[in-house]
Amino acid sequence: MKADLYKNDGTTNAKAVNVPADIFGIEPNDDAIYMDVKSVMTNSREGIASTKNRAMVRGGGKKPWKQKGRGVARAGTNRSPIWRGGGTIFGPQPRNFHMKVNKKVKALARKSAYSYKMKEGSVRIIEDLKMETPKTKDLFDLLKSWDIERKKITVLLSENKRNVWLSGRNIPNLSICLATNASTYDLLDNEILLVENDAIKKLQEVFA
Repeated sequence: MKADLYKNDGTTNAKAVNVPADIFGIEPNDDAIYMDVKSVMTNSREGIASTKNRAMVRGGGKKPWKQKGRGVARAGTNRSPIWRGGGTIFGPQPRNFHMKVNKKVKALARKSAYSYKMKEGSVRIIEDLKMETPKTKDLFDLLKSWDIERKKITVLLSENKRNVWLSGRNIPNLSICLATNASTYDLLDNEILLVENDAIKKLQEVFA
């Protein structure tokens, strides 16, 4: 497959670059995407909601009043769930929301996401992003040269680049991550997907 290469001055290269069709040109699998995105969102839940039942609340050791003779309902503890300050009946407890997805399904989901984005025309292959110093204005001007500064963008880097990350952390609607670490959710949660040219080789190694 061929794709335009966007230079750092906002223009496109005269020669199109090759992108692997087995990543950017497959028939997308919606079921795999659904399962992988669901696992990402579910696994982000902490599951720390907790309440105290009648065995956990403090107090309630002494019987409030005698069993008979008062003309009122029987009571064995003042920490009964029907009393104010008592325990909670069937309240939430800490739990694990982890959802496992097979590696092959995750790989298929990511390839499907890349293919969807390529079909939409939302993928842009860019030159190597290099920044000598961390400066937000320089990165924003680069996005402006591509006329995408007002869109929600995800940048996929080939390697850790601290200056790029520091420059982009204050730009609204801009996410930066390694191409090898990007989840299906990261690939779909944007309007424009910027992929470094060198990152494509990394993707080929991951999906090999």
